[in-house]
Amino acid sequence: MNGRERILAVLEDRPVDCLPQMPITMMFAGDQGGVPYGKYAADHRLLVDCQIHVAEKFDLDYVSCISDPTREAADCGAAIKFFDNQPPAVEETRALLADKKTLAGLKIPDPLGGGRMHDRVRAAALFRERVGGEKLIEGWIEGPCAEAADLRGINTLMLDFFDDPAFVRDLFDFVLQMELQFARAQIEAGVDIMGVGDAAASLLGPQIYEEFVLPYEKKMIDALHEMGTKVRMHICGNISRILSGVGQLGCEMVDIDWMVPLTRAREEMGPGQVLAGNIDPVAVLRNGTPESITAAIAECHRQCGRRFIVGAGCEVPRGTPEENLLALRDYARSHAP
Repeated sequence: MNGRERILAVLEDRPVDCLPQMPITMMFAGDQGGVPYGKYAADHRLLVDCQIHVAEKFDLDYVSCISDPTREAADCGAAIKFFDNQPPAVEETRALLADKKTLAGLKIPDPLGGGRMHDRVRAAALFRERVGGEKLIEGWIEGPCAEAADLRGINTLMLDFFDDPAFVRDLFDFVLQMELQFARAQIEAGVDIMGVGDAAASLLGPQIYEEFVLPYEKKMIDALHEMGTKVRMHICGNISRILSGVGQLGCEMVDIDWMVPLTRAREEMGPGQVLAGNIDPVAVLRNGTPESITAAIAECHRQCGRRFIVGAGCEVPRGTPEENLLALRDYARSHAP
């Protein structure tokens, strides 16, 4: 089996030769390719080169268009700070929607309009040209809470849930429409699975999550399925309080960060949910040894059971020794679900 076939088999609950591995590599990939991260995030050709290089070197089963969470916000006109060798970041003190009235006149950017969203679409198309059919191609969009936080400011958004629920829903409506247009462009360009990053949702308790975020995430996932793509949900942080809600979304796979025991995730999400993760990216993957990493991922596998994809809790940190990432590969290739 090649990487694409292997991941699809696990997601579709079909027989597979060994465990797939899908660790997220961004800054690590740029460093491996000798590309400053500012250029990696700005030029889809460099991103694709580095992703394919890492996928081949470490026998990863997929490649990803992911680079940073600011593409949509940048095309909306948000103030973004760019760095030579770090990911771009939203300038929250200059939030685009600091004045809520701005939302009424905000236009959804064209994902094929030559901006940062378009650059990601071009990455998807170039991946299809170079590794289509061999590696699973992953697109990426922001989830409703994460993108709303980028546009409004995360601290202000947290107050809005209490102070102005109607505005939050209007903002989520805008985000949902924008992200689905962005997703469709990537799907048409050639992605096999859509990553949805909704990190800000990890800051919410179950009541706020279920009242505001869950309905919009569900609409997003359902619409993505109608477009014909599979979905990977990635919420960085401790989602212990919202596990059952995330498990209701119907995503083909869910990343679990290292703070959440996989036994608990399995219990609350059920036996059919494919889970990915979830060793500590820094303490275990970056700072460990091949032997300790092998033991840690074996324990993750034991806790999760058979519907499992090998990975870290979040992004592979830059500076991770090559032999440590190869330990993940060796475990995946020598074990079946």
